[in-house]
Amino acid sequence: MSSSGGSGSNYSGGENPLPSPSPPMFLGYGKSTFTYEELSMATDGFSNANLLGQGGFGYVHKGVLPNGKEVAVKQLKAGSGQGEREFQAEVEIISRVHHKHLVSLVGYCMVGVQRMLVYEFVPNNTMEFHLHGKGRLILDWATRLRIALGSAKGLAYLHEDCHPKIIHRDIKASNILLDFSFEAKVADFGLAKLSSDVNTHVSTRVMGTFGYLAPEYASSGKLTDKSDVFSYGVVLLELITGRRPVDSSQTYMDDSLVDWARPLLTRALEDGNYDSLVDARLQRQYNNNEMARMVACAAACVRHSARRRPRMSQVVRALEGEVSLSDLNEGIRPGHSTVYSSNASSDYDTSQYNEDMKKFRKMALGSQEYGASSEYSNPTSDYGLYPSGSSSEGQQTTREMEMGKTKKDSRGFNESS
Repeated sequence: MSSSGGSGSNYSGGENPLPSPSPPMFLGYGKSTFTYEELSMATDGFSNANLLGQGGFGYVHKGVLPNGKEVAVKQLKAGSGQGEREFQAEVEIISRVHHKHLVSLVGYCMVGVQRMLVYEFVPNNTMEFHLHGKGRLILDWATRLRIALGSAKGLAYLHEDCHPKIIHRDIKASNILLDFSFEAKVADFGLAKLSSDVNTHVSTRVMGTFGYLAPEYASSGKLTDKSDVFSYGVVLLELITGRRPVDSSQTYMDDSLVDWARPLLTRALEDGNYDSLVDARLQRQYNNNEMARMVACAAACVRHSARRRPRMSQVVRALEGEVSLSDLNEGIRPGHSTVYSSNASSDYDTSQYNEDMKKFRKMALGSQEYGASSEYSNPTSDYGLYPSGSSSEGQQTTREMEMGKTKKDSRGFNESS
């Protein structure tokens, strides 16, 4: 694991592995292992007043350590199948990752089958909350670009500067946390390995993040760094268009944001007119060159072929304007690559893509168990749904859109989000 990356732009640091800290001291929090009693005291007995949210992994509570540091305590669901040694090994890897645009793991607690992770607290909710929440202030263009760039840097660090590389596996708007300056911090990287899915042949994470997952997952069942790139491309499309990845309530979208956006991306890249694509709420208040860069990055990231998607470090440089956008296209003219059309020499053509997406939809939407399992009654936004939040009504997420319904508990949380 390389030790650089403390600054936002320095995501390509040295190769030296970090020594194992002994005794562990992370982020100045003073310790890395906690007892159940300590975390119970920090969260006021895991009280509802401190509940930040809940998701596929379990509940998240805000806590305050004795030294005054604020933390987020994530209780993983019991029965994850992780033995103590494997859990500690995974936690050890995650806890060594420190970067300005990644949420740091402070420590953990292991009691019997109970597993808890203690993260730094990020105070200003999630990208999903601010972009899609009902009654929120509209995110201006500069803020959207800042979120895009910060999350790209965090992801580039995981893929290219961590050894072994870390694949996030669950990039989505609700896993991009924001501070009060709207700097992005990517949350929950590495968490997929700590919580295997049980009781279902289709992962709840697939169900809950259908609109973000790369099409090749339907064929291979594997998630790679290039699957992360695809999911990040969907996040860029959200920032550009202001629309959700899947929204069955909207007539403009037959299947998903990606399918809806593809022809518009082609046209916009060819004629330089972004009006049909861009969030109308921005009222055309954006920098044309910056928009061109983000649109080109989004188009490259959501290519059918995983092999043809760029690396995240390329995306960072393109967003920053440091490279020609043709670098993202490998010399292919927009509209003439496998992003948009079938290509005889392609390793992954449109018909294969359509076949995979059909299979995907059948998996995610056609399952009879879909509405029956309690696994699907939790919000996907693990962190950042505040009981006092005035816009909790707007917190529908992907799974809920697919189901076309919202259940709310007494605090105003969307149980099915």
